Amino acid sequence: MSATSAAIAGTVGALLTGTARLSPRGGGRLALELWRRPGGPARVRPEERTVHDAAEPGAIGRVVTYTWGDGRRPVLLVHGWGARASRWAEVVQALLATGHSAVAYDAWGHGATPGPVRPIPEHQRVIAELERRHGPFAGVIAHSFGAPVAIHAARLGLRADRLVTISGVGEFGYLVDTFCARIGAGPAVNAALRRAIADRYFGGADDIWERFSARPLPGWESLVLHDAADRVVDRRQADVLTEALGARLVETSGLGHGRILRDPDVIDRVVGFLDRVPA
Repeated sequence: MSATSAAIAGTVGALLTGTARLSPRGGGRLALELWRRPGGPARVRPEERTVHDAAEPGAIGRVVTYTWGDGRRPVLLVHGWGARASRWAEVVQALLATGHSAVAYDAWGHGATPGPVRPIPEHQRVIAELERRHGPFAGVIAHSFGAPVAIHAARLGLRADRLVTISGVGEFGYLVDTFCARIGAGPAVNAALRRAIADRYFGGADDIWERFSARPLPGWESLVLHDAADRVVDRRQADVLTEALGARLVETSGLGHGRILRDPDVIDRVVGFLDRVPA
């Protein structure tokens, strides 16, 4: 973070902290408006353009969807916060080369899908419709915030038996904690934002921080990949996922949060895991 960005974040954090102390509800609403906006929609990168343009586009309501391949052995791809489906370009190429198809979507406020962002249960409804149209899936690959999205869908009946998380978030509350840490906001803002999220999206339910965190998936086999120096999602989140899912962990070095999706060795491991014959 640059000195200017740090100063702006510090000012925002101080403003939210003061507001939350005077009015927890008002501070929570203000923090929520910042938290739920991932920034401007991510653009398709030049190196992703060929794969992106080769997709068969579709829609579920206003959600833009993409499919690649002939429909055999489809794999569902769930992108992370601030990203879009085109970030899977290298993975899609590897899947197609091994006889798979690929299915993905741009979440609300990401890529070609208008915002604002929507909560995890609405992602599950999109995934259920993708499964109806293109499933059953041969596997699911999720990046970053896509991990809790995919795990929730699996818990509610998504039919696949292999899950790969890459740079994944294991604890739902981690999203709030990292937001507050980034802007220098303390416990008052954290508590107010958690309450605002629960009230806005989940009818005030208090169990959402456990409900949408990683939990066991009976009948599923899982692989967790994470870079040791990931600066976006802390490496310890991989331990949360590994323990909850009973997964095998592969730790990389020097790839960070995004480049790990383009690393040939990582992609080989992911595709090999999906193709491996059960023992």
